[in-house]
Amino acid sequence: MAEAKKGLVTRDKKVAFMQVSGATDGTYTRMTKFTEMSKSSNANEYSRKYVDQPGEDSDVTGYSPSYSYAFDQYVGNAVHDDIVKITDNELVGDDAVRTIIVVDFTQPGTEADSYKAKKREYSVIPDSDGDDENTYTYSGDLKSKGVSTDVIVTSSDNWKTCKESTGA
Repeated sequence: MAEAKKGLVTRDKKVAFMQVSGATDGTYTRMTKFTEMSKSSNANEYSRKYVDQPGEDSDVTGYSPSYSYAFDQYVGNAVHDDIVKITDNELVGDDAVRTIIVVDFTQPGTEADSYKAKKREYSVIPDSDGDDENTYTYSGDLKSKGVSTDVIVTSSDNWKTCKESTGA
């Protein structure tokens, strides 16, 4: 069996794709021109101190992952347009929920040019916009709404978009 290639994983190897509002063909659009996209696990803990031990015991009882995001707004960027619409129109509830797939380009799938990914619904929680003197920026959080699923994705346009694989 061949040994797996070793090396540093650069930030561009784990890339997010969002299903923008109105997309009905199962296409996810690459989230480009983001200056921040950092994940927080937000683990839920159960901690307690037992009388016969000098310290606490802690267990993880769940997760509520979120991504903080920030981007310089670009006209004609479908993902930016969708998040700006949520923010500017103060959309709430299901109108502010989007499905996001995070593709791990270090984990090949079973088909040629396919990769493993995590898929989950997130609520888009806007925070601020317009706070940069050079460009118009938006920022906020993508907070988990439900559980993630493991999927395999492929692309026919050099990873500008992706779709879930039907052959995996």
